[in-house]
Amino acid sequence: MDEMRLDGNAAAGPLAELFARDITAAVATCAKCGRATPVGSLFDYGQTMGVVLRCNGCEAAMLRLVRTPGSLRLDPSGLSLLIVSVEQEA
Repeated sequence: MDEMRLDGNAAAGPLAELFARDITAAVATCAKCGRATPVGSLFDYGQTMGVVLRCNGCEAAMLRLVRTPGSLRLDPSGLSLLIVSVEQEA
């Protein structure tokens, strides 16, 4: 098993493919109540402080995104699963 282990840099390609997409169509599952719904239908309470997306069922915070002067900080701890559809390439 150790000879197959690489560091996280080996995942750069797949991670870039995921984060380069419009996530609003992705289906997010709430870690609290289990409701699965498109990210675009979640409630956004963040506005000036950043993005705080809440479940449209139980209103639990599912995803938080904050821009600081030198970084973007993403907290997806309220998600149990995020499904991003990819189009089949011809």
